[in-house]
Amino acid sequence: MNKDQVKGHIEEAKGKVKEVAGKLVGNKELEQEGVIQNAAGQVESAYGNLKQNIKKAVEGK
Repeated sequence: MNKDQVKGHIEEAKGKVKEVAGKLVGNKELEQEGVIQNAAGQVESAYGNLKQNIKKAVEGK
């Protein structure tokens, strides 16, 4: 697992917490911020996956 994958998963988790917290307290702005942060984390994680796949392909694994 590379640093982009780790950072992406952390951002996903933080976004999910914000999203749920926003729903619980009725704060639509916090909920929306969580959704966006979760999506950004997913993109970063996918980027990390792509980097890892390219590295494996180059190394012949």
